[in-house]
Amino acid sequence: MDYRSQENTRTERRIVQALDGKTLSPPPVWMMRQAGRYLAEYKATRAEAGSFLDLCYNPELACEVTLQPIRRYGFDAAILFSDILVVPDALGQPVRFEEGIGPILEPIGLDAAAKLDPSVVTEKLAPVLDAVGLIRASLPSETTLLGFCGAPWTVATYMVAGRGSSDQAPTRRVAFSDSAGFDRLIDRLVEASIRYLVAQFERGADAVQVFDSWAGALDEEGFERWAVDPMRRIVAGVRAEIPGARIIGFPKGVGMFLERYVDATGVNAVGLDWSVPLDFAKRLQKTCAVQGNLDPMRLVAGGEALKSGVRRVVDALGSGPFIFNLGHGVTPDTPVENVAEMVALVRGETV
Repeated sequence: MDYRSQENTRTERRIVQALDGKTLSPPPVWMMRQAGRYLAEYKATRAEAGSFLDLCYNPELACEVTLQPIRRYGFDAAILFSDILVVPDALGQPVRFEEGIGPILEPIGLDAAAKLDPSVVTEKLAPVLDAVGLIRASLPSETTLLGFCGAPWTVATYMVAGRGSSDQAPTRRVAFSDSAGFDRLIDRLVEASIRYLVAQFERGADAVQVFDSWAGALDEEGFERWAVDPMRRIVAGVRAEIPGARIIGFPKGVGMFLERYVDATGVNAVGLDWSVPLDFAKRLQKTCAVQGNLDPMRLVAGGEALKSGVRRVVDALGSGPFIFNLGHGVTPDTPVENVAEMVALVRGETV
C-alpha cells in the first residue's frame, strides 16, 4: 500500500481530521488498551495464541484482537495490537511476559547497547507489519488505523533495568552515571523507532502514537535530553520519509512540561493523563490537538462518576481540536457495558 496514494481517503477519517486541527462535534473517541483483558473475546483469542508475544507475532490473531473492540463499540480508531517491547526483542534483547509480574528482560549494559543494530528492526518485526496491512484491509473505511511504538526513554528503562519500576531509579542512576553511554542507547532507539514507524505508515497506518509512559520520572534536564529531544528527532525522521505524517505523543505524568514537549517536538496531538487540569489542556489546544483524559477508574465505577467525568472533559475540550480518550489504558476489571455507555455519552446518544 502506498501511503501517499491513500491520502484522500485518509483525510476523511474523523481522528485524522482532529489531528489536522479541526474541531468536530461530537469528538472522535477511542481508548488506549481497547483490545484487552476486559473483553471475553480477547481472552479467548489470547488463549488460542499460547502466549502474549505469540499473539503479538501472529498477524491473523493480532488483526483479530485489534478488530474486536471496533466490532463491539464502533470506536473511531483501531490501534495495532502489539507491545512497546517488541523493539528491544527485535534488537536481540529477548523479552518474556510473566503473569502477575509483567515484562522481564535480561538487563543490557551500555557497552552492549552501543552495538545494537537498528537496521534489523523492520525485518525482525515483519509479522507485526503484516498485521498492520491485514488490519487496514479489514477495517471499515471510516475507521482510523493507529500504529505505535514506545518512546526511547520508556523503552530504555526496561532494557537497562530488566523490568518496570515505580520511579525508574535503576535507569536514572545509569543515565546520570554514564550520560554519554546512555545517549548512545537512546540514539539506537531513535533510529529503530523511526524505521519501525515509517514501515507502519507504509503498511497502512493513518497516524501513530508514541508512548512515553515513564517520562514523568525525569527531572527538567533529563526530560529535555531523553524525552523531548528524542521525540523531536523521531517526528522529523518519520516526516522525512512520510511527509505530513500525523503523530501523537503521550508523555505520561509530566505536568507543566507538556507545554515544552508540544512546542519542541512538532506532534499533531498530545495525549493527556487524568492528572492534567482541563484549563491547562485547553491552553495546549492553541498549539495542537489534545487527546484524553478521563480517569480509567471512572469508567470502572460507572454511574454518575462516569457521566460527570465524560461531561466535564467534553465540555472543556470539545470546542477545539480534540480526541476523547482515557487518561491511561483501560483496566481489566472494566465492565463492558460501561464502555458502551461512555461511547454513547461522548457521542450524545441516549443511554
